[in-house]
Amino acid sequence: MLTSFDWLDFPLGSPDRWPSALKVALSLCVDSSFPTAIYCTRELRLIYNDAWAPIAGERHPWAFGRPGAEVWADIWPVVGPQFDEVWRTGEGFATFDQMLPIRRGGEVQETYWNYSFTPIRDENGEIVGILNQGNETTARVMGERAQSFRLDLEQSLRTLDDPVSVMRVAAELLGATLGVSRAGYGEIDADGEIIRVSRDWTRSMPSLAGEARLLDGFGQTIAEELRAGRTLVVNDSASDPRVAGANVADAWASTNLRAIIAVPLIKEGRLVAFLYAHESKPRQWKATEIALMQDAAERTWAAVERARAEQALHELNETLEAQVEARSAERDRLWNLSQDMLARADFTGMMSAVSPAWTQVLGWTEAELLTQGYASFMHPDDMPPTLAAIEGMSATRQPARFQNRIATSDGGWKPIEWTVAPEADGLNFIAVGRDLSDAKRKEAELAAAQEALRQSQKMEAMGSLTGGVAHDFNNLLTPIIGSLDMLVRKGIGSERERRLIDGALQSAERAKTLVQRLLAFARRQPLQSTAVNIGTLVGGMTDLIASTVGPTIDLGLDLDPALPHAIADANQLEMALLNLAVNARDAMPRGGQLTIAARSERISARHPAGLGRGDYVRLSVSDTGAGMDEETLRRAVEPFFSTKGIGKGTGLGLSMVHGLAAQLGGGLSIDSTPNKGTDVTLWLPLSTEPATGQAPSSTPTQTPLVRGTVLLVDDEDLVRMSTADMLIDLGFDVVEATSGDEALKLLETGQAPDLLVTDHLMPGLSGADLASLARARIPGLPVLIVSGYAEVDGISPDLPRLTKPFRNADLAAHLAEILPVTGK
Repeated sequence: MLTSFDWLDFPLGSPDRWPSALKVALSLCVDSSFPTAIYCTRELRLIYNDAWAPIAGERHPWAFGRPGAEVWADIWPVVGPQFDEVWRTGEGFATFDQMLPIRRGGEVQETYWNYSFTPIRDENGEIVGILNQGNETTARVMGERAQSFRLDLEQSLRTLDDPVSVMRVAAELLGATLGVSRAGYGEIDADGEIIRVSRDWTRSMPSLAGEARLLDGFGQTIAEELRAGRTLVVNDSASDPRVAGANVADAWASTNLRAIIAVPLIKEGRLVAFLYAHESKPRQWKATEIALMQDAAERTWAAVERARAEQALHELNETLEAQVEARSAERDRLWNLSQDMLARADFTGMMSAVSPAWTQVLGWTEAELLTQGYASFMHPDDMPPTLAAIEGMSATRQPARFQNRIATSDGGWKPIEWTVAPEADGLNFIAVGRDLSDAKRKEAELAAAQEALRQSQKMEAMGSLTGGVAHDFNNLLTPIIGSLDMLVRKGIGSERERRLIDGALQSAERAKTLVQRLLAFARRQPLQSTAVNIGTLVGGMTDLIASTVGPTIDLGLDLDPALPHAIADANQLEMALLNLAVNARDAMPRGGQLTIAARSERISARHPAGLGRGDYVRLSVSDTGAGMDEETLRRAVEPFFSTKGIGKGTGLGLSMVHGLAAQLGGGLSIDSTPNKGTDVTLWLPLSTEPATGQAPSSTPTQTPLVRGTVLLVDDEDLVRMSTADMLIDLGFDVVEATSGDEALKLLETGQAPDLLVTDHLMPGLSGADLASLARARIPGLPVLIVSGYAEVDGISPDLPRLTKPFRNADLAAHLAEILPVTGK
């Protein structure tokens, strides 16, 4: 689209005349394989890559270059304010499973999306556009909704033993889920002519309960479709030729019926029933709604047949009383061997017989059970509904089912599912109780596992999205920070211009910090993990933390002097501690106590922070501030969640600390009570190695380096250009290559550099592989790997790494560690 689009009337003209920030963003957009779009200027003119084109759908290619409000007129009430908020505040925005009513194929459809908006700033810090990335989640959301309905339907129908109740409950759930005007279940008589509706569910239409002729309600054409087992779908009766017959049209009009789904049930070649959903206005039924109806029809039919079978069985039992005496021996055997608790009781509250399973399950002796009223064994909260169910069974003479808790002889309670049925004498009833302890436990474990899986999938998806964006922005920030740093070092411009350049560099450094936090949350930040003396690290930060939190907060240290070393990245851990101290300060606006403590602790069982068994350093930051309520505590480590208000926090502090701890092989736990304070604990794995010093300073080395020729390899043109300028400033001759394969060809043709500086992840040959091949040709060749991501796979531990983005001083410091000096 970029080459074929007519840029003559575009407000910014052709891309080669755009502001540099938009050019960089456009390069990212075009090269990205992820759906990416740019909304340029305050009109939000839409530019997008090929991967994003399917999102535009039938609006492509018309949408290219047009204002967002014009392209997305149907969803602008939702996304328009989101764009305005990003443009106004300068803060990025992300949302998950956002419902957008998009018009597709001439109709408005309910769709769901994950997407983010990120401001694009020019050299002066002004917003000139918004970067958009996202993907559609409609299929997953609709699938989860359908699965939830199926589970609700299955659970609701499972305990019903009356066919009419089954039909009623199925209609209610279906009507509420689809949001229709009427839903019901119709049965067809043996002749295939009469429809019988026992109960239906209605919201804005009259009930169809009663009997009617099939042909009167549907006509010959539609009746034949149903008899053939084909699902009937009518979007608008006024335009559907199958409803053209006078009788059918009049019958539908009399009940205000305009749209319908009817799912026939065919058994042994005959139409026996159908499940229907009616709408009083035209409606374009979705394929997912039709599939949901078809699945519900099968489940409802099965539940109706099961209820009828149980009724028939009950009626059959009533006719078998004469055979009881002959089968008493068999009954006694079942009585003694059954694992279910069997009992005979009367309606006055006493049991006259109990099976041995009672003692096995509950521990009570037979004498104890038969000499005390059965209500005395019930949990007090369950006694009223249980006795009401037994009384209702006495009145209706129908079996009943219910659950309650029964006392055990050791003082505990066990959940029991009961099936009770009255005897013919009207005085006694039979009870069958099944111990649900294992089933309840498994249900709870399954629910907990499903919730943990949902949270894990959610956080993994968010991590992939934020990690990918952060990686791309590292490549964007590298030439920006490098260029601004060069202008500062050379003192270019007037005093006012230098102040502007300093401000831009400070903003870029803030963006660098934000990207580091995104990568920390996504567990993709490059870490230099070493053995760290936590006591020494915290002690060295005491003055900085004290000045940061202010004089109204009393800072205390509780550090074990015999604390073992921990595995950590010293710089990242210092940033995490400072973040936690700032959070504590903000929670104590009137002052309070801030305590930093460190202890070693052994974890030998399941831990809330997800820690495995082993030894850890427990580093905690505790305050006496406002604390967090249960909802805030549950969402505390979610990215972009903040209680500080707009403009007062990114919501990435705790998520960064959480990601850092997890990436180091540890974890994070939070204990907080409203108005009493918060304790945030970092769990760091122990190290068996001696502690190292702090990470090298970014201050440029003063030791003269041996200069020479550098082979510089990076597939990002702007990153490579910026790095080359830094190396030239440091006195090196630079030979550039756009890929590892190109660099290898230069080496094969005789190029003999004194230093190799290479990106790691590139198309084709990786930086680590190139370093190995280069050293095979030039033994001892100094190598520096440059990377903006935690892609350590394949990188030898002895290969020095420089993290993007970086300044000239950072590059010089790393080169000083790997290059020989002149000896001056």
